[in-house]
Amino acid sequence: MTPRTLIGRAWRTLALVLALAATPPAPAARAAASPAAAPPLVAEVGAVGLTVADMDRSIEFYTRVLDFRKVSDTEVLGAEFERLEGVFGARARIVRLQLGDEQLELTQYLAPEGQPFPTGSRGNDRWFQHVAIIVSDMDKAYARLREMKARHASTSPQRIPDWNKGAAGIRAFYFRDPDGHFLEILWFPPDKGLAKWHAADRLFLGIDHTAIVVGDTEASLAFYRDRLGLKVVGQGENYGTEQEHLNNVFGARLRITTLRAAAGPAIECLEYLAPHDGRAYPEAARANDLVHWQTRLVTRSLADAYGTLRAAHVTLVSPGPVGLPDAALGFRSGLLVRDPDGHAMEVVER
Repeated sequence: MTPRTLIGRAWRTLALVLALAATPPAPAARAAASPAAAPPLVAEVGAVGLTVADMDRSIEFYTRVLDFRKVSDTEVLGAEFERLEGVFGARARIVRLQLGDEQLELTQYLAPEGQPFPTGSRGNDRWFQHVAIIVSDMDKAYARLREMKARHASTSPQRIPDWNKGAAGIRAFYFRDPDGHFLEILWFPPDKGLAKWHAADRLFLGIDHTAIVVGDTEASLAFYRDRLGLKVVGQGENYGTEQEHLNNVFGARLRITTLRAAAGPAIECLEYLAPHDGRAYPEAARANDLVHWQTRLVTRSLADAYGTLRAAHVTLVSPGPVGLPDAALGFRSGLLVRDPDGHAMEVVER
C-alpha cells in the first residue's frame, strides 16, 4: 500500500467521524439527554380576595344570596401583615368563604380605613375584576338575585350567539355586591366548561375563574404565562349586542384569553379592543381601598418566584418575601405584587 493510499484512507475515515459527530441525535436520544423541564412557578391559583367596608353585611350577602359558607374568621395585625399588604398600622378582619371547591376571601380593614369604590366604574375600566360563579340554572339564579335586590350591572342575562363557536350557548349576567364589586353568574351548555359544572344538585356550584381587564394581552401573557408559568387554555374575540349588554359598555369588542395553573380557578384577561375610554388602575390605590382585589398564587418556592419577578422589574407592594408568625392566613410566607395593569397578585408559599 502506497503512502498516498494510506493518506486517502485516513482522510476518508476522518470525514466519516466528523459527519457522525455532526449528525443530530434521534428524538428519543435528545429527550434522554435533556434535563427535565423546570416546573412552573405557580402550582395553583388559590383564594380570590377583595376588600369590603362592612364584613357582617358582606357575609350576609355572599352566604344568603349566593350560598357561600363561612370556613374561617380571624383578625390580623402586626409588622408582618403591614409589610405583606403595604398598609402601615393595619388591623384587619379576614373571612374565608367557600363555594364548591373554591374560596373567596373577604378583608375588612378595621384600621386604617381606605377609599370607597370608584364612582362611575364601568366594565372596561382597568381596575375591573370579578369572579365567575357557575350556576346550574340561570333562570333560577337570576330570580334569586332579583328576589334579594341585587344590583344589576348587565341589562339582563345574555346568551352568547351560535356564531361564536368557542362560547356559543353560554349564558352570563353581571351584578354587584354591596360595596360595588362586580360579580358574574355563568351557565355552561353541555358541551362547554369543566365536567364538575354540569352537576344539578345545587344552584350555585363554585368559581370557574376571576376576570381582569387588561390594556395589552401580550404584556399580560409575558407576566402570567412566561414568568409565572400559567397555561393558555382558551382564546377568543367577543362582540355584538349580547356582549355590549353583558358588560353594559356600548360598542364592546373584547379579546379574551384564559389561563390556568394545575389547580384552582382560571385567570381570564379581558382586553377591550373597543371602546378605548376605560380608565387606568388608580396609582395610589392600596390594599385597604375598596377597589382592591388580590388573587392568591401558590408557588413551590417563594424565593425563586421573587427572583424571577424582581429580575423582570415587576411592581412590588411588599418590600420582599414576608414570613408570617403562623399559618392563620393559610400560608407561611408571601409577597404582594402588581401585574402590568395594577391588579394585585399575592404569591405565597405554604
